[in-house]
Amino acid sequence: MISTCSILKPPFPLPSPKTHHKNSHSDQFFTSYRPSLQSPRFHRPITAPRSAAMAGEQSQPAVISVPIPSIKLLFVEMGVGYDQHGQDITSAAMRACRDAISSNSIPAFRRGSIPGVTFDEMKLQIKLGVPQPLQHLLDIEKVKSIFPYGEIVHIEVVDGGLICSSGVLVEEMGDKNEDCYIVNAAVYVGY
Repeated sequence: MISTCSILKPPFPLPSPKTHHKNSHSDQFFTSYRPSLQSPRFHRPITAPRSAAMAGEQSQPAVISVPIPSIKLLFVEMGVGYDQHGQDITSAAMRACRDAISSNSIPAFRRGSIPGVTFDEMKLQIKLGVPQPLQHLLDIEKVKSIFPYGEIVHIEVVDGGLICSSGVLVEEMGDKNEDCYIVNAAVYVGY
């Protein structure tokens, strides 16, 4: 049995939990605090408040969400795409998908590593996190065009991503403002 606190004792003395040090240059006192090593960092669970929209979602019919459970999922590829100049959300989404698939190779489908499954049976599901005010500008067909193979069975666009400032407006690059668009992508691969 390990003795209590023998592992947690520092090799040097620590000040008491609250000590006051007088600054020699002024009459201000500074308080240093050392939290107890045994107390939890959070004393209560942190929960997000439920909005009226979230509460109403439960009474509505279920929406198809990626990944679709009927597909045998093998792995998930994730990526981030940016459009720093030109304010084109489709370009950001295409880059996010390209980022997700660009550092992967899937030899299992071509080599028959999965018994009874051929390359033609690869199925893709795509989930894109796109800033809500820009979702209506997204060209899904262009996004689909970056996938070289696999049947795209479903694409889901959800609130996500980010609109932030690129810090500069470059008219020569098509900028209308300083906005930078960021899209997140999850590509689900299965059969």
